[in-house]
Amino acid sequence: MDKLETIFALQKKLDDKIIEERQIDKNVADWVLGITVAMDSEIEEIRQLLPWKWWKNEKEIDMEELRKEVIDLWHFLPSLSMKVGLTAEDVYNMYMKKNQENHDRQDGKSSKEGYAVKATESALK
Repeated sequence: MDKLETIFALQKKLDDKIIEERQIDKNVADWVLGITVAMDSEIEEIRQLLPWKWWKNEKEIDMEELRKEVIDLWHFLPSLSMKVGLTAEDVYNMYMKKNQENHDRQDGKSSKEGYAVKATESALK
């Protein structure tokens, strides 16, 4: 079992435990909505650790806390993936395909509009 499969298996075990102990009965739409709201909350917690307020004195980033919040997001990603029917292998395969597509777009090898890199004047000289 690879690392991503291990993460999925551990998250499934945790999700199953929570669902059973709390007697949760939701449909896919409710799960997707709930998980994405939880992810929004985690993203907000990440944002609050960053010095984005230009009207305040900058603060040092607490990297340990920032890493913990990022890992909180990683708990929700496998849950969301599994709720929509994706396995760890599906995630890997679809990621690889989409990653190549994103590179192709950046390299001008895509018919999708809006990704062409415009040459700057200094690059033309």
